[in-house]
Amino acid sequence: MLSIYIVIHPTAIVDKNSKISENVEIGPYCVIGPEVEIGTNSKLHSHISIKGKTKIGNNNEIFPFVSIGTSPQDLKYKGEKNSIIIGDNNKFREYVNINPGTLQGGTITKIGDNNLLMVYCHVAHDCNLGNKIVLANNVQVGGHVTIEDQAIVGGSCAIHQFSRIGHLSMVGGMTGVLSDVIPFGLSLGNRNNLVGLNLIGLRRAKISNEDIKMLQKFYNLVFSNQNFRTNLENLDINIKENKYVKTIIDFINSDKKRPISLPENIK
Repeated sequence: MLSIYIVIHPTAIVDKNSKISENVEIGPYCVIGPEVEIGTNSKLHSHISIKGKTKIGNNNEIFPFVSIGTSPQDLKYKGEKNSIIIGDNNKFREYVNINPGTLQGGTITKIGDNNLLMVYCHVAHDCNLGNKIVLANNVQVGGHVTIEDQAIVGGSCAIHQFSRIGHLSMVGGMTGVLSDVIPFGLSLGNRNNLVGLNLIGLRRAKISNEDIKMLQKFYNLVFSNQNFRTNLENLDINIKENKYVKTIIDFINSDKKRPISLPENIK
């Protein structure tokens, strides 16, 4: 028979109105606010602050000096109700900071399942992070950013507000992201340029060689010059029908106001 327990260190301050599920450990000097919910089998190491209307799922591990739920760093924020929703099986390493949403962005910051946020990462207001994402040390994610499933962002990257990082893409370390990164893309530079496909990520995801070759053909044709949207329209139907190619096309077409990261030297 499974044992059921909640372990709260005597130095921790846990509001009586918070909802702490079974098999949760809350370590020394943690502060948990009245509207916080923490799911089963989660572990908070020490010196962690969780405030506001914050819902955290199951099997999450939160390391020392993490701050979740303090007010957004946005001058437009006037104290309106907001929240953070975090899924299951995430790891938040030391000094991670996550802010809730604002009225302008729907009031909610969301983080999905099975993500790793390394030391000193910041996730600003109204962000939407999917599943199986890795943010390496000191990644700074501006407000209203979307990061899709299985993306990897290298250390010390700064992601500009409203940017989109596509599914299974990779951003190289110390990159300033000003333009959107297509799904499966590899982007890097002082101001991010597209430098190819994330071939290592595609292979790790067990995407077939045939599909990778089709993605490479798509990439070579569409990003051969600055007229990538015209090139997109003129693609052969056999290329467009590939499900991975369609993912990129849908991503590009879903927000035509946003700039797309392009290769640096195309004409």
